[in-house]
Amino acid sequence: MTARPAPKPLPLAGIRVLEFGHTILGPCCGMVLADLGAEVIKIEPPGGERTRRLKGFGTGYFAYYNRNKKSVILDYKSAEGVGVVRELIATADVLIENMAAGALTRAGLGPEDARSLNPQLIYCSLKGFLEGPYAGRAALDEVVQMMSGLAYMTGPPGMPLRAGTSISDILGGIFGAMGILVALRERDRGAGGAIVESALFETAAFLMGQFMASSAITGEPAPPMPARVSAWAVYELFETTEGGRVFIGITSDHHWESFCQEFERPDLFADASLATNEARVEARHRLIPELVTLFKALPASEIERRCLGANLPFALIARPEDLFDDPQLNANGSLAGTVLPGGIATKLPKLPLRIDGDAFDLHCNPPKAGEHTREILDRLRGGKRP
Repeated sequence: MTARPAPKPLPLAGIRVLEFGHTILGPCCGMVLADLGAEVIKIEPPGGERTRRLKGFGTGYFAYYNRNKKSVILDYKSAEGVGVVRELIATADVLIENMAAGALTRAGLGPEDARSLNPQLIYCSLKGFLEGPYAGRAALDEVVQMMSGLAYMTGPPGMPLRAGTSISDILGGIFGAMGILVALRERDRGAGGAIVESALFETAAFLMGQFMASSAITGEPAPPMPARVSAWAVYELFETTEGGRVFIGITSDHHWESFCQEFERPDLFADASLATNEARVEARHRLIPELVTLFKALPASEIERRCLGANLPFALIARPEDLFDDPQLNANGSLAGTVLPGGIATKLPKLPLRIDGDAFDLHCNPPKAGEHTREILDRLRGGKRP
């Protein structure tokens, strides 16, 4: 009988991370590292991180961003708690924090304090703002979406609208993880520890770079997305017979030919005034109403079938809960079976990443508050490291 090969170690196996994270920014950074195989020890205050108890839009925050981690309850503001944290820092490779500005420094656990205990430590501070005039301000994802122009670009003119997910928090956490990976690489080359910083406002500004470039080139303000003049003649939402909507993009002359053939409109293809994308842009005032009528007469399933036949970019409009049964995500293993607090079994997205075909799966459900306190402290006192 042929022996099965040993499982391949995860890329960050052997890396220990201390996470002083709350809500999304810090926990997202820690989750990325945990999914990649790091041992991420989440330091929670007595009673557990308050994100566990959020309702409304925040109900899923803790459950999603804290998988593959271990939870330790410590009061880092107490003398005893600080002592334990200092012991843990001496054993760690990385520390992540997105606490209130100066909170860890006031407790004697700031970047310089930590690196005096462990010169090889990568200390990652995730903030509202990097150094500058705004550095002392309080920040939230929604605040920086408004400040950066992201909300302006998302909503219709005069009605700024935040994006439908906490994009600055999430991407800020991912940039933090990327910075940590770079710092670990540099440490491997002999550079020692480092201080890594990422921030919400600068992350949101990064997302606006393409519009800043456009404005610099044209000399004109960037219009909000709902008011933009598309480079493509057909790049629209259309209503179906059932009242649902579908997005269709016809972005090349080949697409146009395929569309006309598949949707049985040889008259449109024969119209010389619609022969090129640029000509169709000029003719949008009469073309789009024609297509509105066409799609309104068809059910969504028929539109989907024909768009697939024509190889057109298209999308039926989905809601987040539709992803549980999405054929693509289920077929390629992009959803990880997860048991949430309260014993709720579900499936949630993995990192959208493959290396040599390998995905990064769930190996530990979101922990109960303090679930690993005894384990971690017993190993610490025993001088053991994973």
